[in-house]
Amino acid sequence: MVRTVFTVAGVLVLCAALWAARDALLLIYVSALLAMGCSPLVHFLEYPRPNRRGLPRWAAILAVYTAIVGVIVLFGLLVIPPLVAQAVALWDKLPDDFNRLQAFFIRYKLMARPVTLAEAVQSAPSGSGSNAVGTMLVAVSSLIGGVFGLITILILSFYFLIEAHAMAEYFARFVPVARRAAFETASREAVVKVSAWLRAQFILAAVMGTFAAIGLGLMGVPYFYVIALVASFGETIPIVGPVIGGIAAVAVAATVSTKLALIAGGYFVALHQLEANVLVPKIMERRVGVSPVAVMIALLIGGALSGLPGAILAIPTAAILSVVIEEIAASGNGRTTR
Repeated sequence: MVRTVFTVAGVLVLCAALWAARDALLLIYVSALLAMGCSPLVHFLEYPRPNRRGLPRWAAILAVYTAIVGVIVLFGLLVIPPLVAQAVALWDKLPDDFNRLQAFFIRYKLMARPVTLAEAVQSAPSGSGSNAVGTMLVAVSSLIGGVFGLITILILSFYFLIEAHAMAEYFARFVPVARRAAFETASREAVVKVSAWLRAQFILAAVMGTFAAIGLGLMGVPYFYVIALVASFGETIPIVGPVIGGIAAVAVAATVSTKLALIAGGYFVALHQLEANVLVPKIMERRVGVSPVAVMIALLIGGALSGLPGAILAIPTAAILSVVIEEIAASGNGRTTR
């Protein structure tokens, strides 16, 4: 009885500790997924080929990381200057747009007289200034936390890649000798599936970015290539990512005309439907080996359990679970046949 009580208490304490450390565990899980996704490329650079010598493991990992950081820096150089220029242009046009909006309200008897921007700011509800300052501070702290989280993920995944073989051997010691071969096979299959998911994400990003660039370019939307890049990177965020690209397209198109903004919004709605109902299920099925039904269910469950992070991690988690389930089923069939 005493042993049972202490066991239950220990399990409860462990569950409480894991729940309290859920943010740290999420960072560890994301780092592990990133390491698994990059592992085949590191393996390719590490081992020699007939026409080239292999790199040391640390050099192969640094080469992959350098490519990732280079892409991020290139994205920033391409996106930030046009976004700043667009923001300045919108700020310069703000008084004229404000006056046109007032004229529309006065024409339809929604306002009695026009007001200036200064009067509109002065008539704002009391306390909104402090709320705005608080919101800005929260946004800045969230941004700083996100940057530190990204740095932590990159560093931790680097060490995961460095210690991959040692970690695999360590965990294999806890598996019965008769099951170690199956454990190693399942581990390799999980790495292959997560890597395939990462490649599928790049394919989806390229497809959505290309469609966005072509469509918005033909419409004559300013800075269409910037919006296409935003849509490409937003594709890594399920559900919300395409919406971010659509909002950016409508906001930029609105600086030209309301009609162009409506057309751009309708175009992105169509792209979102194509992405959510056709591209994601089919590409994930072909590349990752997860059925469209499983993809949709995983996205719904992941979003319900953990919001946006859960939706992002839903598909690779479903891929890993599919490997575990297949291994358990194969093991059961093997015992049945014997």
